[in-house]
Amino acid sequence: MLQLIECVPNFSEGRNQGTIQRLVQAIREVPGVQVLDVHTDGDHHRSVITFAGEPPACGEAAFRSAQVAQALIDLNQHQGVHPRMGAVDVIPFVPLEGVTMADGAALARQLGERIGRELNIPVFLYEAAATRPERIDLAQVRKGQFEGLRELIGTDPAHVPDFGPNCIHPTAGAVAIGARKPLIACNVTLGTANVEVAKHIARAVRHSSGGLRYCRALGLEIKSKGVVQVSMNLTDFRHTPLHRALALIEHEAQRYGVPVLGTQIVGLVPQAALWDAAAHYLKLEQFSMDQVLENRLRYLIRGPQ
Repeated sequence: MLQLIECVPNFSEGRNQGTIQRLVQAIREVPGVQVLDVHTDGDHHRSVITFAGEPPACGEAAFRSAQVAQALIDLNQHQGVHPRMGAVDVIPFVPLEGVTMADGAALARQLGERIGRELNIPVFLYEAAATRPERIDLAQVRKGQFEGLRELIGTDPAHVPDFGPNCIHPTAGAVAIGARKPLIACNVTLGTANVEVAKHIARAVRHSSGGLRYCRALGLEIKSKGVVQVSMNLTDFRHTPLHRALALIEHEAQRYGVPVLGTQIVGLVPQAALWDAAAHYLKLEQFSMDQVLENRLRYLIRGPQ
């Protein structure tokens, strides 16, 4: 039976193309792994690389990319608008075919043990791999970022890593590794330079402050463009669909007389999420995916799957 898992590591480098290419190459060199997408952002100073393959190959590719990040990225020199605690900041595994969430969590633990042992980077397990309830939420794991965790790891019992040394790596920081469902990451750009507006809207949208159940959101300033963003992660798009989150942001933005300029998808997005958004805004009735031309052609070419 085919076993297929997706891995979406986030790296604290979005400007040095040489370093980014080294990260991508380290992944591509592993047999059985396919790089699906590379997303970089200079303002966020972050790169998201999406790849997929069988679990052992993806685990090896994730480790090799972490090695490169440790060697080339120094968080003491890193300044970006996106929160971060590590050179490789987060490594999630997403089960796709023939792989359970428990399998993904086991792979996260195996990788975490190896990174802690061989790279001397403290590892925190999160989401489905978490060993403590308070570590399920990535935002809680990363709270304080590199600078804050530098003081907490090794002094605060609540910040003892799951693997690796009980002290932060001096340049590579710490890493969160876990297993999760497919996630939609998107940045909604607002037509204002006032970051307080974005922060107010983010508070209204995110679950932790009373907003949508499966939404995390931050308000960020994009100085290079003179705008601000509401940066969102939708952790379960079936229950908190993309169109609902965008509609709430637009509604809140109207309170401040601020237009929504556009939406940027970070990395890959499930087709079903775009389908749901199209069906909602087009008010489609009695329509099925079998009416999509490309789906019918795929059926003719490949037959029933």
